[in-house]
Amino acid sequence: MNDTLHEAGKEALEHAAHEELRRVAAIRAEGRELSPRDRMALPTQAMPCQDSALRSRNMFEVAEGYGESQARLEAERCLDCKNAPCVKGCPVWVDIPLFIKKIREGDFQGSARVIKRTNLLPSICGRVCPQESQCQAECTLGKSLKSVDQAVQIGRLERWVADRERACGACDLPDIGASSGKKVAVVGSGPAGLTTAIDLRRAGHEVVVFEAFQKTGGVMVYGIPEFRLPKSLVAMESGLLSEMGVRYELNFLVGRTRKLGALIREDGFDAVFVGAGAGLPKFMDMPGENLVGVFSANEYLTRANLMKAYDRERAATPIYPSRRVAVLGGGNVAMDSARMALRLGAEEVRVLYRRTREEMPARAEEVGHAMEEGVIFDFLASPTKVLGNDKGIAEALEILSYTLGEPDTSGRRSPVPIKGSERVVPFDTIIVAIGNESNPLLAKTTPDLKVDKRGHILVDDKQKTSMDRVYAGGDIVLGAATVILAMGEGRRAAAAINELLA
Repeated sequence: MNDTLHEAGKEALEHAAHEELRRVAAIRAEGRELSPRDRMALPTQAMPCQDSALRSRNMFEVAEGYGESQARLEAERCLDCKNAPCVKGCPVWVDIPLFIKKIREGDFQGSARVIKRTNLLPSICGRVCPQESQCQAECTLGKSLKSVDQAVQIGRLERWVADRERACGACDLPDIGASSGKKVAVVGSGPAGLTTAIDLRRAGHEVVVFEAFQKTGGVMVYGIPEFRLPKSLVAMESGLLSEMGVRYELNFLVGRTRKLGALIREDGFDAVFVGAGAGLPKFMDMPGENLVGVFSANEYLTRANLMKAYDRERAATPIYPSRRVAVLGGGNVAMDSARMALRLGAEEVRVLYRRTREEMPARAEEVGHAMEEGVIFDFLASPTKVLGNDKGIAEALEILSYTLGEPDTSGRRSPVPIKGSERVVPFDTIIVAIGNESNPLLAKTTPDLKVDKRGHILVDDKQKTSMDRVYAGGDIVLGAATVILAMGEGRRAAAAINELLA
C-alpha cells in the first residue's frame, strides 16, 4: 500500500482523475453503462501525501485525502457485487456497496448517512483502520486483479465522504429513540466505549461515559500520532455524542475513583460496559531496561500525543532529547514511535525487528511511509541487553542477529538466533514497542470479574462478563488490537445490553 505517486502532487492526481472521468462520461453518453471489464481497467487512485522530506519534521497530517474527482473515479471501480463480500470483512457492517454507489451518483450526503447507520466515527476509521486486511481483503475487484493494493480503496472513500460532510457543515446526528428510563455506564471513551455509547443512546437509554484521562478518545488521543489522526477530528467525533445527550465524566478512574460493582449496586446503573483498553506496556525483560533513556512506546507516545510534548514552548511535559533512537518491534505502534522520534528531532531512527518485512504486523502503508521519511529498518535483529554508563544512562544495545526457521502457531516463520552474532550499536534512546497488556486495576478491585492469565476480561459471544449486567469489549478483552475491531465488539455489546434492557 505504499503510494509512490505522492511526488506528483495533489493537483496532478486530481487532474488525471478528472480526465478519466471524462472518458467514463463519454461511455455513458453512448447509452451504455460501464462493464466489469471497463471498471477493472480504471486506475487505482493513489493517496496524495505531503512530500516525505518535509513531513518527517512536522506534525501535519501525512495523507492529504482525495479530491472530488479522485473519489468519484475510485467509486466507479466498484463492481457493486450482489453478495457484498466487503461488508462481511467490516467489523461494524457498513453497507459499503451502497455508500460507494451514492458517491458515484453524486449524492455525497446520502453516502455519509449510509456509513453512519453503523459507524458514527468515519473520519477516524477512514484514516486508521487496516482496510487491506479487512473489507478490502474481501473485495472482488482486488481478488480479480490478484492484488489487495488494487482493491477498491474503501477506507480512502470513507474518509473523503466524512471529511466532505464536515467541511460542508452538514453533519447529521442519528435518530434517538424514546426515553427507556434505563441508565448505562460506559467505562472508557476509546473506540469500543464510544461505539457502545452511540448504540445505547440510539435506543433511548441514559448513557454516562467514565474516562480516566482529561480528554476523550482513549488510544485515538494518546496512542495514534497527530500526523496520522488529527486530534481535532477525535474531539469532533466524540463531541457528537455530547450532542446526542451522552454525558462524560472525565478524570474518573473506575476501580479507584469508584469500584466497578458500585456503579450497579449503589449508583443505579442498569448495566455497565467496560472498554478500558490495554494500557499496561510490555517489556522484554532484558538487562538494562531500567536505565534512563529506555521508554515504553505507551509513555513515549502519550507524552507526545496527549500531552503535546513536541510543542516545546507551550507543553507542560518534557520529552527526552534524542540523537540515535532504536525502536523495538514491528507493529503499528512501532511505526508510530519511529516516525514520532524523527519529528521530535532525532538524527537517526532505526527499527529493530527479529523477522523480515514480510512478517511485520504493521500496515504496509505505515511501513512504506516510515521508509520514505528516513527510518532505517534492521530486520532479523533484536537486542539482548541495554548498555549504560556509570550515571545509569543508556548508551548502546547489544544486538543479536536471527534467521527464519519453521512457521510458528501464528503462521509466521519463527526467528532463530545466530550464535556468536552479537554486536554493540550505540543508541541514546530505546523505545520498546512490543505491545500492551490490560491494566490489572479492575481485576484486583473487582474479585467477581473473571480474567485470563494476561488480565484480559473473559466474555461470552455477546460480550457479557462473569458479572451480572456487566459487559466488556475492545483491547481489555482482545489485547492490543485495532480501532475497528474494538468498535465491532462495542456494537455487539450494545446489542446485547439493548436486548437485556428492552
